[in-house]
Formats: sequence, C-alpha cells, structure tokens
Amino acid sequence: MSDDLVLWRDARFASMAGVAPPWGWIERGALVAEGERIAWIGEEAALPAALASRVTREHRLGGAVVTPGLIDGHTHLVYAGERSLEFELRLQGARYEQIARAGGGIRSTVAATRAAPDATLLAATLARARALLREGVTTIEIKSGYGLALEHEARCLHVARAVGAALGVTVRTTCLAAHALPPEYEGRADDYIDAVCDWLPALHGRGLVDAVDAFCERIAFTPAQTRRVFDAARALGLPVKLHAEQLSDQGGAALAAGYGALSCDHLEYLSADGVRAMAAAGTVAMLLPGAYYFLRETRQPPVAALREAGIPIALATDHNPGSSPTLSPLLMMNMACQLFGLTPEEALRGFTAHGAQALGLAVSHGTLEAGKRADFTVWAVDHPRELAYGFGVNPCRRVVAGGLELHALPS
Repeated sequence: MSDDLVLWRDARFASMAGVAPPWGWIERGALVAEGERIAWIGEEAALPAALASRVTREHRLGGAVVTPGLIDGHTHLVYAGERSLEFELRLQGARYEQIARAGGGIRSTVAATRAAPDATLLAATLARARALLREGVTTIEIKSGYGLALEHEARCLHVARAVGAALGVTVRTTCLAAHALPPEYEGRADDYIDAVCDWLPALHGRGLVDAVDAFCERIAFTPAQTRRVFDAARALGLPVKLHAEQLSDQGGAALAAGYGALSCDHLEYLSADGVRAMAAAGTVAMLLPGAYYFLRETRQPPVAALREAGIPIALATDHNPGSSPTLSPLLMMNMACQLFGLTPEEALRGFTAHGAQALGLAVSHGTLEAGKRADFTVWAVDHPRELAYGFGVNPCRRVVAGGLELHALPS
C-alpha cells in the first residue's frame, strides 16, 4: 500500500547530504521509506515513536554501509554492434580522430544501430542497464546519438524510456542527434544541423527528450553549429549539456555555460575562461575517466581549478562502444582517484549528489534525506571509501529504487 512504512535499520549511512560530517555519516542509523519516498533518516535511537508505531515491515542490515543509489549521469547505452577492431587499431598506432575521419568510429555504430530491430536494441540495452544496477545504480542518463536520422533517433529514445519502465529505475533521456555527421550529409554539416533543429520539436512533443546534448569538437560540430542546436533546445524549454573540450579547446564549456548548461562533460582541455564561465552558471563538471583511460589520453581535466572555483564534480561511466566500453561505476571511482586525483569521498559524491545535480535532479535524488526518492544501495564494506579502493570487485548486496528492492538482477 502507498502508506506502508518500511524500516531499514542496523546500518551505517553515508547519506552524502551536506558537507559535514564527512560522507553525511550516520553511525547507528535507520531509514524509513513511505512508498517511493524517504519519510525519515537519522540515528536509530532518535526514531520518533509515532513513526515507529506505523512501521509495517523492517529489514535489519547487520551493520552494512548504505549509500544513495548511484547515478550514472552520462551513458550511450542504446546501440548495436561493437568496435573491438578499432581498439586493436589504436594499439597499433592509429588515433581516434584518424579512425573517425576514415569512416569508422561513431559512423560504424550508427550503421549497426540503424540495421538492428527494435527488439534487439531493447534487449541489448536492458542487459547493459542491468549490469549497472548490479553495481548499485538506480538512476541512468541515456543518450541517443547512434541514429542520426529522425526515425532512428526516435527509436533509440523510445528504447531508453522502455528501460526505465522495465527495470523500475529513473531514466533521463538526452537527445544527442548532434553527435556526428551521418554519411548522407557528408560535406553538409550546416544542413544536418538544420535537420536536427527541425527534429527536436517532434521528439520533444512525443515526450522523448529530457535534455539536449551536442559534441563540440574538431571531428564533430563547431561552436556556431552547437549554438544553433542550443537555441532550438532553449525555444522548447529543454536544458542543455555538452561534450566539451575532450580533444581540444573549442570554447565549448563557456558557450554551454552561457545557456545555463546542466553539465559540461570530459573537459580535459578546459581553459581558465571555461572554468570561470561554468562557476558563474552553476554548471557541473562531468568527468569521464573511462574514456580518458581507454583512449590513452595524457592531459588531465583541471581538477584543482574546478575545486578552487567551487564547481561540483560529477562522474559517470560514459558507456559507449568506441571510447568507454565499461559498465562499472565502481571502477570509474577508482580511476577518478588514481588518474585525476579525486578523493574517495569526492568520487562517491560524483556518482550521487553531484550526479543528480548534473541531471537536474538534485531536489529529488542523490542524497538520503527526508522527502527524497527512496533510492539506496547496501554494501558489504566497512567504510564507503572502500567503494573507490577496490577494483574488479563488487560489494553491492541490495539495491532499492523508489522504495522497492530490485531482485531481478541476473549475473
């Protein structure tokens, strides 16, 4: 029943609420969920008697650590095919940009995705999403961008919506039609951007789009073209985000910040001007260590400058077949610490509170607080720092999304 109260007790909570105490730590904690929301959280000894008397079920967690459900705020889960040959070519000396310009890269995935039946796309995407859930994820951002035609972008966004409905988790859909130039528009990038701007009202009108993204880079679209896409998004009242400064400094972060972007993502080549613009706009820095590692990049995002400017740092898997074929947020936490110098607490905050902020969900997701969605993960660890410490291990034991425990997580 919607008014059932469920008590989760005998646990230590890293609520990630606020900045003090560290981790939002509650040593001998309890949480009461009422339907999809958290009704109360705090020290178990302080549980109000009036609330306790209404509890209909309880779960003892044996001193486990509980965190907010993880938020994977940048993924490309909907696609067909794989690109292991490109991986091999890069190991033999080919550069990512060379492969893309030769017709590989994103275009090869577009061809496979267009050819795949809807049922095949859905089955593959569900399998990937379940892998994320097994590591504690309860909220996923899923981008389009491997269709690059109105019909196929719509198919990809429909699949993304279906994933949330099937698994009972929060899915935010992002239209990334401005991802690459499809072959039928070869040499006509401006015409393609015109088409993308024309598609957005139709996709939004069908309830398929929560935000709009673009790839602003030498091998993708110019700042001027990106601005046109963002103008179209703004006219529809849709928030924007940007693949910015991954391979070069195109001034994309400052451009996106001018539109109040939710996040700018990658940011290896982020300039001081970009940092200042993001700080002024309240734009989140979404760092993607999987792509940095997989492409064997050497220029790190300016983490110290982001910290100094007070810019929230989010993390995500960036799961995609070409530059980050990982489905492990825990590994991304470890990489963010080892490769970028984040602390374990910053890494967990990047997959919780700051991940929610990057999706425009900070009011309802990302921390364990009364009134927020009852999304949380139970871990067999002694301290939350262990989530970033280990790699190749998964201490996730239970996942709760919207107050309901997720059991259908086959290995």
